[in-house]
Amino acid sequence: MLLHIVVFWLKKDLSEEELKTFENEVRSLENISSVEQLFVGKPASTTKRPVIDDSYDFCLTVMLRDIAGHDTYQEDPLHLEFIKNCSHMWEKVKIYDAD
Repeated sequence: MLLHIVVFWLKKDLSEEELKTFENEVRSLENISSVEQLFVGKPASTTKRPVIDDSYDFCLTVMLRDIAGHDTYQEDPLHLEFIKNCSHMWEKVKIYDAD
């Protein structure tokens, strides 16, 4: 199993409509055939501690079977469309892949 974790810091001047569009678009990635499971979340209301970074706006966690599934995900038209439609909305993105 490969975990593809993507953390998004969005631009601060986005409208409510743009934020909803982003969330809908990121959730649409679940429809990519190589995706086993997909989770989208915002920072949790956990107790503040020095080791917690809650400065981001959205976190996407995608479970894929293997590297081949990951590569398929990266090239999928839905993923490419998401990037095309939403990349102007983020200031920063960090990706963590783990297997």
